[in-house]
Amino acid sequence: MTAAAFRKLDPRRMARNPVMFVVEIGAAITTVVWIVGSEDPGWFTLTVAVWLWLTVLFGNYAEALAEGRGKAQAASLRAMRKDTVARLRDGGEKRAGELTRGDVVVVEAGEVIPGDGTVIEGIASVDESAITGESAPVIRESGGDRSAVTGGRVCSPTTSWSRSRRSPDSRSSTA
Repeated sequence: MTAAAFRKLDPRRMARNPVMFVVEIGAAITTVVWIVGSEDPGWFTLTVAVWLWLTVLFGNYAEALAEGRGKAQAASLRAMRKDTVARLRDGGEKRAGELTRGDVVVVEAGEVIPGDGTVIEGIASVDESAITGESAPVIRESGGDRSAVTGGRVCSPTTSWSRSRRSPDSRSSTA
């Protein structure tokens, strides 16, 4: 992460974030003024330069850390969808990646929802914190405008039936 923070100091990359780019320019100018010398006390100019550089480095470090966590979370979601087995209403089983549009799956409490779909029977309390950031589970029920569920999420304490919206040749859900 630290190396990524230093790589982001490249002005071509910093220009994508205008606020931090202006801070970086200010830090560079203040550093040059300290080296060349000015009427201001040298310790003051150096202190301002150090604080500006620390601000830029901390901002880049925080951004690199967030990017790393986001990539890891996305990889985890992809792996979870790939490894999940769906229980079909008729009693059969299919891997989540093999679900086709119209397959009806049963999701019990604590199970992972195998694919994007719609609750067609019952009520589901779904943990969508990885997607929305909301800490509390979201209620999804059949027949309403809030019936869509996202694959890879955990269903808690109720049983629900979900109809798959994913077509076998696509990577995302279709409406």
